Amino acid sequence: MDNSLNGRKALVTGGASGIGAACARALAARGAKVVVADVDASGAAALADELGGTAWTVDLLDVDALAALSLDCDILVNNAGIQKVAPIEEFEPAEFRRILALMLEAPFLLIRAALPHMYANGFGRIINISSVHGLRASAYKSAYVSAKHGLEGLSKVTALEGGERGVTSNCINPGYVRTPLVEKQIADQARLHGIPEAEVLAKVMLTESAVKRLVEPEEVASLAIWMASDDAGMVTGASYTMDGGWSAR
Repeated sequence: MDNSLNGRKALVTGGASGIGAACARALAARGAKVVVADVDASGAAALADELGGTAWTVDLLDVDALAALSLDCDILVNNAGIQKVAPIEEFEPAEFRRILALMLEAPFLLIRAALPHMYANGFGRIINISSVHGLRASAYKSAYVSAKHGLEGLSKVTALEGGERGVTSNCINPGYVRTPLVEKQIADQARLHGIPEAEVLAKVMLTESAVKRLVEPEEVASLAIWMASDDAGMVTGASYTMDGGWSAR
């Protein structure tokens, strides 16, 4: 059994499902004590019970509350996210701000809250679940692409500030992952592109990928586990693509 993370405490946002749940399970399997943070109270509690961890019901859109936080985690996985697909001229400003608050401001505040503990112990792992959209743009996703590009910059600044104190900060950049977030986009993508929903996967989501399938959440988690390990101590300020060759174009 791999107990390489024994004694480490990990916090995973959006941890009740999808990539977050896969990361939480993988971290717990290697001995970490996992805090499953999610707005879905029942989902977070169920997974925390399964893993012998702790549930934290939290609305990450309440950024004022996050500003007062102090966290004692050794590993922080910033994963929580939402999506809105619409042309810029139809994109509601309130929705744009909401996405940036959840996917950029909240990670900043959580990193800010976690760094003092990490610095004091001389060890920390910030793992930001970004996206190929942190490196590339797609039409109709102005807020999501903006947030992920911002997260890339935040991650690099964190790497530069934390490097001498044992803290690494990296991004994982998957393509479309088999999660509820992706499934919810299909109807909007079909409407915007004028195609049946059954054709969205092949004609929209996978057109840029050399490998014509969705990424599995467990594949993302496998990379996150390596980033959390001692073996990745010299890996920081990096962005690791897992996009089936999308960004190779």
